[in-house]
Amino acid sequence: MNRKEIVYVVSDSVGETAELLVKAVASQFSREDVEIKHISYVDDIKDINNVITAAKYHNSIIAYTIVIPSLKQYLDEQASEAGIPAIDLMNPLMEVFIQKFHTEPVRQPGLMRKLDENYFRRVEAIEFAVKYDDGQDVRGIKHADIVLIGVSRTSKTPLSMYLAHKRFKVANVPLVPEVAPPNELFDIPKNKCVGLIITPDKLNEIRIERLKNLGLTTQANYANLDRILKELDYAEKIMKRIGCPVINVSNKAIEETADLILAMLKKRGDVIHG
Repeated sequence: MNRKEIVYVVSDSVGETAELLVKAVASQFSREDVEIKHISYVDDIKDINNVITAAKYHNSIIAYTIVIPSLKQYLDEQASEAGIPAIDLMNPLMEVFIQKFHTEPVRQPGLMRKLDENYFRRVEAIEFAVKYDDGQDVRGIKHADIVLIGVSRTSKTPLSMYLAHKRFKVANVPLVPEVAPPNELFDIPKNKCVGLIITPDKLNEIRIERLKNLGLTTQANYANLDRILKELDYAEKIMKRIGCPVINVSNKAIEETADLILAMLKKRGDVIHG
């Protein structure tokens, strides 16, 4: 039985990138007998000494991603004395970045993991916005960072998605005179809820255009001005009852409204991330 060749992948963080790179290189040699031993979160000389001892015993290679200068230097020195090939997977590209951007790296472990966490939080927020869009499931109200309320066509959905890309979990609830608002709206802190209002003429214009795009008659009750006035009046009463902040979106871009919401909530201390 053939003895496996061992590559020690050493990192002062998780080390996933280093492991993937070693696997990619091994695949180019069709080496199925390469075993990768992963040593993560190396943060002191003792850890380095243990790796050196094991690698020397197994006549192995060390591939590493260590950004702490003192640990990197110590590993290089000890590996050289022991006759162990030790490859810094980050330094060549790091040097090119230094020359190109004329700045020094922060040399802090785990920064890519922080970026990954932001990415996954954004994905989670987007999934949340889709799941709790348009009042589909009122259970999302109590778990949301922000709850948007307003009549139809006040940009609740696009605004929810925009804020989700900034990693906020947003639920939105339509306000319709014939449907009682969910009780959950009155149970959450009032400053987590934001009311969206719009002028009747602007809403009438938007709804007429919406009906045209759907191939429907513009005489439908949906775009009737009296109906619109009734809806807006009802929505404003609900917003006053909740006591939430209100934003007029009549002539505002999504980005502008989002900035107002975040500034408003940050000022009140209700939003702690983003």
